[in-house]
Amino acid sequence: MRRYDEPIEVRSGEVDGELAPVQFLWRRRLWRVLSVETRWKETADWWSRGAGGRAEASTGADADADLLAESEVWRVVASPGAWASPGVYELAHPVSHDAWSLRAVVD
Repeated sequence: MRRYDEPIEVRSGEVDGELAPVQFLWRRRLWRVLSVETRWKETADWWSRGAGGRAEASTGADADADLLAESEVWRVVASPGAWASPGVYELAHPVSHDAWSLRAVVD
């Protein structure tokens, strides 16, 4: 797995009766989601905070809220076109807003 954590633009649409990513723009290429493998929610990485991380700068209720922040992660199969082999990508966004990132490419 290769980690990226790069900002992307995601277009959502209805898939099997619920809202899901159907396309994303990454490094000036439009990727079409062919299928959704799975999705999950996770809380902040409390163990990797510190050394300048947001949780270190926060105190009291702010630090607790930061640790409880949820992100939704979608593992999808996507391709930039019919001529390219599809790959597996992890798309993530905080539940509290719509900013998306390409978290990883699964090898």
